[in-house]
Amino acid sequence: MSIDSLRGALPAYAKDLSLNLSSLMNETVLNEQQKWGAFVACAYAVGTGKVIREIMDGCPLSEEAATAAKAAAAIMGMNNVYYRTLHIMKSREYSTLPAKLRMNVIANPGVDKVDFELWSMAVSAINGCGMCLDAHEEELRKRGVANTVVQAVIRIGAVVNAVSRVVAAEEGAKAD
Repeated sequence: MSIDSLRGALPAYAKDLSLNLSSLMNETVLNEQQKWGAFVACAYAVGTGKVIREIMDGCPLSEEAATAAKAAAAIMGMNNVYYRTLHIMKSREYSTLPAKLRMNVIANPGVDKVDFELWSMAVSAINGCGMCLDAHEEELRKRGVANTVVQAVIRIGAVVNAVSRVVAAEEGAKAD
């Protein structure tokens, strides 16, 4: 399994990250599509090639689900910047203007809406957009998703982000 090789590639100082990867792979509050989709979406959101390759290598998702997870990373990459900026700006005037950004994939992601919302939630956690986190959490609550499920994808986002940063830093250190 490629998560194991990813764990093996982590230096000793990142042992906690390795242990967290293992725990998350055994997470039971998410179904396999939700779990793997979160891993894929988060890996693509951070964009560290080695992490993406390792996660995709062992990924059991259907082509449609993998594409939807990547789409969650893509659309949240745009939305998180836009809506985080509106939230940070002092002037509320910009929040009253139409976004005029295409977001069709949110309405028709090609997978179960709950799964796509979970993946969008995880990516929004990585990108630090409070408005998007609140919006996706509200949508998940409307659909009866338990807070432990939401927490699980946020944990995946946190760990994939940290693992990606360590892998990139170690690769960068070798290049110098």
